[in-house]
Amino acid sequence: MNDYDRLAESYSESNETAIFNAYYERPAMLALAGDVAGRKILDAGCGAGPLLAELRARGADVSGFDLSRGMLDLARRRVPDADLRVADLAAPLPYADAAFDDVVVSLVLHYLEDWGPSLAELRRVLRPGGRLLISVDHPFAMHMIHRAEGRRTNYFETYNYTETWDYSGEPVEMSFWNRPLHAMTNAFTAAGFTVAEIAEPFPVPEAQAKFPEHYAALTTSPSFLFFVLTA
Repeated sequence: MNDYDRLAESYSESNETAIFNAYYERPAMLALAGDVAGRKILDAGCGAGPLLAELRARGADVSGFDLSRGMLDLARRRVPDADLRVADLAAPLPYADAAFDDVVVSLVLHYLEDWGPSLAELRRVLRPGGRLLISVDHPFAMHMIHRAEGRRTNYFETYNYTETWDYSGEPVEMSFWNRPLHAMTNAFTAAGFTVAEIAEPFPVPEAQAKFPEHYAALTTSPSFLFFVLTA
């Protein structure tokens, strides 16, 4: 389940040009991050490193970790001078207290059932006043997709669901947790964060010509939800 090592090459290649990543989620995260020159940033669940590389190109001092060694191998090719480690967001992290100005968590938290320990660790490695930037699957969008598929989901509950991903002819079962907005914000405040911003951005304008149908859908119904938190 959630075997990104088997997906690494094909998943990374798809994300280089797909609207959901290249024209929607990554640009939105970079816009929320703003001017990062000189800031120490941790990419938690960095995958193959596309966001890490963009932050590095904007002058940030970047570090990253991922549970998948296959993904980290790709990230090391992309950003060879970055401090990249194998680590699990659901476990204690191998970083000192107050080590980072910002932490970005891009489409990762929805893999976890319990956010409490992970958020506590992210709070620990952030300096006072540091920022935690998060993107997750939009909870109401996922609920509506599941209802349309005939599942009897309840938006107000935290529930598990699975999908089969097939990027290279080898299907991989993926497990996710959907939770309502209030459960997310309650977890943030319980971990000592202040919610500075909740965002539901559009894809970048260049996506309209390349992906007209997806662009129309994403400018009328969100797919992801974004947060800026302060420690």
